[in-house]
Amino acid sequence: MNGTALIVNGTADHVPMLVRVRPVHSSAAVVRVVKTNSSRWVREKWSREFAWQTGYGVFSVSESNVAAVTKYIAGQEEHHRKHSFREEFVAFLKKNQLEYDEKYIWD
Repeated sequence: MNGTALIVNGTADHVPMLVRVRPVHSSAAVVRVVKTNSSRWVREKWSREFAWQTGYGVFSVSESNVAAVTKYIAGQEEHHRKHSFREEFVAFLKKNQLEYDEKYIWD
């Protein structure tokens, strides 16, 4: 896909990543490739029981915000000591006036 991972970090319940991809690739295709390849790698290295949750969130970031998003992703562990991922994700959806149904965002 010729994409570039700018930063990948995570905690026990999510893995945020900032990637630069070509516009010809859909978000679903990018996530499918990331989940497929990373699942195979984790299963080979650590746990045959590993599986990603079904869902995912994808948000675009303007070039002018890349530095801020990179800093945010780098500080995940510290950041989530104050706010859980679930709390933050729902707050983000509300702040940006995105409609959602919680029964569809968590498995």
